[in-house]
Amino acid sequence: MVSIKNDKEIKALREGGKKLARVMEEIENNIKSGVSTFSLDKAAEEMILKLGGTPAFKNYGSDLGQPYPASICASLNDEIVHGIPSRDVIVQKGDILKIDIGMKYDGMFTDMARTFAVGKISETAKKIKKITEESFWKGVSKIKNGAMLSDYSKAVQKCVEDNGFSVVRDLVGHGIGVELHEDPQIMNYYDGYYYDDLKLKSGMVLALEPMVNEGKYQTIIGKGGWVFRTKDGKLSAHYENTVLVTEEGYEILTK
Repeated sequence: MVSIKNDKEIKALREGGKKLARVMEEIENNIKSGVSTFSLDKAAEEMILKLGGTPAFKNYGSDLGQPYPASICASLNDEIVHGIPSRDVIVQKGDILKIDIGMKYDGMFTDMARTFAVGKISETAKKIKKITEESFWKGVSKIKNGAMLSDYSKAVQKCVEDNGFSVVRDLVGHGIGVELHEDPQIMNYYDGYYYDDLKLKSGMVLALEPMVNEGKYQTIIGKGGWVFRTKDGKLSAHYENTVLVTEEGYEILTK
């Protein structure tokens, strides 16, 4: 069941979302050639704690015996999501780096992701980064009370495919708030056969996150069970915000 957040919960989400956006800005300021993804993770965790929050990702999945070991996901180039920070993973010029972070603040979760260029990147990398963000804005423009969730999915898919890229299908967005992952699952593409549609209502809070591949949409998952990569080894990009459905449209909470 998709929950409707009350005024107190929405206030906490607004405050937490602003703080999380500040953490993302701090991470961006630290991204440069030669830094390790481990150092970015530590900087993010320290700032989350300083702002009165707790990292949402660290130890996630411990109930399943496979806890995520870090506070951010740091995914390079053909890694789609869930890249695990490491002292051995050094960011280099020409990379695109996806940072995904979540935080619990005042009992409520927010989540966001960005794709960053490290120095000068290829024209293809520039384009996929740009189109992934653009697809988010095309999709979120359809969000409002009374709209169908599929309106979002169709808009994202059209933007991505019209520009020659593909939408990841094995990974989706999600509801968020009291838990990090809540109903509904939010596909970034529309398949009328498998798609479980939903009429949106004011007070719903959604983590909308297009994941876009340069080549085909198929993925593979690494031995550790966390890191998703493109099956064909080509680039992938990611863009995410926590979004409140309102009567007139939407409100970006992670800004």
